[in-house]
Amino acid sequence: MTTSTSRQAVPQRHRSAAGARRRKPGRRGRLALAICLSLLLLLAAGAGWVYLKLDRDIKTFDAGGISDNRPAAGSSKGENVLVIGSDARNDGNAALGGGDVNDIGRSDTAFLLHVYADHKNAVAVSIPRDSLVTIPPCKLPDGKWTTARQGVKFNEAYSVGETAKGNPACTQNTVESITGLRVDHTVVVDFKGFAALTEVVGGVKVCLPQNVYQRDLNPNRTTRGKLLFDKGEQTVSGQKALDYVRIRHGIGDGSDIGRIKRQQAFVASLLKEVKSNGLSPAKLLPLADAATKSLTVDPGLGSAQKLISFAMSLKDIDLHNTKFVTIPWRYQGARVAIVEPDASDLWAALKADRTLDGKDASGKKKASPSASPTAATTPVSGRGITVTVYNGTTITGLAAKAAAELTSDGFTVTGTATASSQNHATTVIEYGPGHKSDAQTAARVFPGAAIQPVTAPGVNVVVGQSYKGGSTATPQPTAIPKDVTEGARSADDNICSNLSYG
Repeated sequence: MTTSTSRQAVPQRHRSAAGARRRKPGRRGRLALAICLSLLLLLAAGAGWVYLKLDRDIKTFDAGGISDNRPAAGSSKGENVLVIGSDARNDGNAALGGGDVNDIGRSDTAFLLHVYADHKNAVAVSIPRDSLVTIPPCKLPDGKWTTARQGVKFNEAYSVGETAKGNPACTQNTVESITGLRVDHTVVVDFKGFAALTEVVGGVKVCLPQNVYQRDLNPNRTTRGKLLFDKGEQTVSGQKALDYVRIRHGIGDGSDIGRIKRQQAFVASLLKEVKSNGLSPAKLLPLADAATKSLTVDPGLGSAQKLISFAMSLKDIDLHNTKFVTIPWRYQGARVAIVEPDASDLWAALKADRTLDGKDASGKKKASPSASPTAATTPVSGRGITVTVYNGTTITGLAAKAAAELTSDGFTVTGTATASSQNHATTVIEYGPGHKSDAQTAARVFPGAAIQPVTAPGVNVVVGQSYKGGSTATPQPTAIPKDVTEGARSADDNICSNLSYG
């Protein structure tokens, strides 16, 4: 019994020790799990705090100022983002840009970024600030709307209302009127936001075609002042970066066109820096923190999550497939005129998601032979609608053909005539107060037609070259103007190439 008891006691002690050894790893595992969960909760709370902080910094503009007369949603599968560089002096920007802090808000730079539907291509189209355009009615701070302004500088749209913050909605309305493209989002970056972005990425590489002095930045100086930039390559950030993109005089012909060339090169170089740092939420958060403090956006981008999500959607666009061009233009005295039909051809290409070299970037798969045919088009009824038809081309008899088609659809045509300009690439439906719905009905007769408000009463159809005379088939796409394609810059181009005009 004694021997038996002794033999049983030893295994019991061994079992106790072994049990203890087995339980210890369990306790450590539970402790490790608790620590991991705590860290995850802290990280989640931290991320939530960061997003909350970014959300507080973002400013949005009043969407009530966006026109009701807009291009149709979904006309292009890609996205169009209007980027405005504001030189407003409010909110601490005067220290960087100089000028009166009580001055009205102005736009110094603007480009329309078209992100193709395949999310592998993008093109930014610069619109010179001195371009002569028609600014559609804009909403004033008191809630009233202005009348359309014809033949005025493009950057005056941002100044409507004469407020220190400017009017992004009016610039958006103007761009939609010029291009016929629906702007999905609008982003305004001021001096502070721009300077902060360049500092966060560690500086941006630029190139100067010659030495630049203070008078090149401020032509009102009586002497050339200090040397600001040496000729050649260098890295700039903060105030120096801002000075670089604002230089207009003393380089090339001193025009805004030349400045646009350098600004395009700068944005391309900035994209290189962002790409080289990596497009991940961890890398984007510092950028977002810097940007949102001086960013004004439309309500559709009014949160950090939406902004970062949009930025992440661009990560697969290669630098070589990111292009920069300027709207077709020519000098008209000291101002800039938009050249037609070249500009309309460019907008038509973007609307169709065709790249500058003519490739299809819509992301659509080619229809299989067994695909079902397109549903028949709903007949157009113009009963009770009176229109006047103008020939906006040099093709004889086109207005008469359009008038005949309108008449067959029930419209009352009061007459035909030659338009004041015969260089219309696409058909434009002009309408006076109270006739928007009539114009929309008339536009169904002319696929791809633009609708434009005018002060004159009634509805006018200005027939463009895309109209084939009784055919409702979609017109074949025209080539993008050679001047546009040859002057394009890719984001991976040498920073010293194609820097100035004149």
